Amino acid sequence: MSAELSIIIVNWNGGDLLSRTVESVVAAPPSVAHEVVVVDNASSDDSLARLRSSAAVQTLGDRLRVFENTENLGFGRANNQAFAQTDAPLVLLLNPDTEVTAGSIERLIRTVRSGGRVGAAGPKLLNADGSVQVSVWRNPPATWELLLTGFRLHKLLPRRVRGGLFLAEHFDYARRRTVGMLSGAAMLVRREVIEEVGGFDESFHMYGEDNEWCLRIKRAGWQLIFEPEAVVMHHGGASSLKRWESLEKMRVQAEGYLLFLRRCLPRRRRLSLLATSCMLLQLQRAARGLTGRERRDVEQTLRLFAADLRRTLREG
Repeated sequence: MSAELSIIIVNWNGGDLLSRTVESVVAAPPSVAHEVVVVDNASSDDSLARLRSSAAVQTLGDRLRVFENTENLGFGRANNQAFAQTDAPLVLLLNPDTEVTAGSIERLIRTVRSGGRVGAAGPKLLNADGSVQVSVWRNPPATWELLLTGFRLHKLLPRRVRGGLFLAEHFDYARRRTVGMLSGAAMLVRREVIEEVGGFDESFHMYGEDNEWCLRIKRAGWQLIFEPEAVVMHHGGASSLKRWESLEKMRVQAEGYLLFLRRCLPRRRRLSLLATSCMLLQLQRAARGLTGRERRDVEQTLRLFAADLRRTLREG
């Protein structure tokens, strides 16, 4: 029986979390015919061995396929590899540090099928302690958004209003709605969307690729829906923190964001966002200096943004 849903997991040194992700799918499967496709980005740990020795392998049988890369291709390129190896009309991207809950995949499927131009749906993500994880954003960012949040003026707005306006940490994650960006940690996408807009931009190695992909999907006229009735636990950054220490991870994230701005926004809008960000970062650096708090992270981000601002000014 051909799969109606391909569940794609890109793994790099996921440890026992990879097995737990696959086991959660087995424990809470959708009713449609499905397969699990694991793309391993040259892991050096025993995550694949643990997966192969797990009970989930016996349950899935030939519905589990594993592709082993000889180098780390990055998140987007590895997902594109899986897109090319599958033909199911629905694709669920899952990070190897997620665990799906009962009925959640089914709920995402119903949401995607609820409208002809619903292109993708994302669940409510929970941290390991049960708290809600930020997983939806405005996309692309706007200068007014930076100014209002940077100067804390958003707090003058009623909570529900600012939640609906700014999303991210301001949103209550209690209601279904259209958003500008979903987290790549767990996202169900129509195959039609991939065929129309293409897969991930492979110039992004890690971070920023889901920003760009969601914006491309949105600009093509597809809707991205946040679905709170689907719940997925996300341990968050488990693999990346094995690869980079905290400050280095922040650098990689900032570089991904800056590449996203360069790839997706016109020069005038980039200049506005970069100049505003640099001003806010300078104020934050000064405030931390006055209070004696650590500021290496702010200084690093400011250097990156300032360099990109100078580069963008030279384009003119």
